[in-house]
Amino acid sequence: MTGWSCLVTGAGGFLGQRIICLLVEKTELKEIRALDKAFRPGLREEFSKLQNKTQLTVLEGDILDEPFLKRACQDVLVVIHTSCIIDVFGVPHRKSIMNVNVNGTQLLLEACVQASVPVFIYPSALGVAGPNSYKEIIENRETQDSLENTRSAPYPHSKKLAEKAVLAANGWTLKNGDTFYTCALRPMCIYGEGGPFLTANINEALNNNGILSSVGKFSTVNPVYVGNVAWAHILALRALWDPKKALSVRGQFYYISDDTPHQSYDNLSYTLSKEFSLRLDSRWSLPLSLMYWIGFLLEIVTLLLRPICTYQPPFNHHTVTLSNSVFTFSYKKAQRDLAYEPLYSWEEAQQKTVEWVGSLVDRHKETLKSKTQ
Repeated sequence: MTGWSCLVTGAGGFLGQRIICLLVEKTELKEIRALDKAFRPGLREEFSKLQNKTQLTVLEGDILDEPFLKRACQDVLVVIHTSCIIDVFGVPHRKSIMNVNVNGTQLLLEACVQASVPVFIYPSALGVAGPNSYKEIIENRETQDSLENTRSAPYPHSKKLAEKAVLAANGWTLKNGDTFYTCALRPMCIYGEGGPFLTANINEALNNNGILSSVGKFSTVNPVYVGNVAWAHILALRALWDPKKALSVRGQFYYISDDTPHQSYDNLSYTLSKEFSLRLDSRWSLPLSLMYWIGFLLEIVTLLLRPICTYQPPFNHHTVTLSNSVFTFSYKKAQRDLAYEPLYSWEEAQQKTVEWVGSLVDRHKETLKSKTQ
């Protein structure tokens, strides 16, 4: 990979940042282009510290800006497209989610063709496969099992359409006459330092006497550490450039997980925060069937209030299904085709994440201390 240039969209996000770090550490690329609509304060400086022999170029722009995408793709050999709007509560307008996640992906695919970018890797989402009902048990399924989300929730629906567009683009003819090769990765529930959902859950608990909100006590999932998801993208990149492996990888999708124990969403949050005396909510909760229908009503309320204000419901029927289902998958196909093995063990991932949770606790204590002075 010496002398190559790689473009990473969504580079300021949770996964995008980790992919950038591993590209610098594990490859010998000539240039990495980090693209996002905006970067948080301080991230540019963090990226500048990563630079060694690899040039790291930060690009700020809109994924829907076609001329900008064409410029960003010039002289690039690989695109890793992580940019998307992630939402499970339906707060952003459906049109915004579909525009960024579907139309933005399509525009980027077309920009790659015009710039003759030969490789495109897309981090999809587990939600494209479901779950469709919290009553259905899906355990250790393989890639060949034809599971598909049939619900209309905008985020998983948009990711399903975007993934289909990416895989359908495999085999296109590029402007220079070469062939376009694509693949998609479907990571399980991603956790780790800086994870947005874990951050929100921990901060909420710190402001609620250390009680973690119940988001899925009846679920069983196989979470995956963010560093291992980023590593899978590096291996997919290598596989698509390896003539011996590429034939079996092109146009395929892969489930990505690691050796993190299968557990509920609630138990994962508790495991990563119990060292700081955070605890699960032991109060009685409503029956799932009742919560499911209340979720429908809350969605209607959200739609009715949209012209007046933005209302984020505590849950909806989609989140009730998502967070209370038995839904696990095997990553054997990724092991076989991508030579994927987790870069970080469960013990390492747990230690790194717990240390980060500790930093959130310390920051909360400092905030309380400053308010009392």
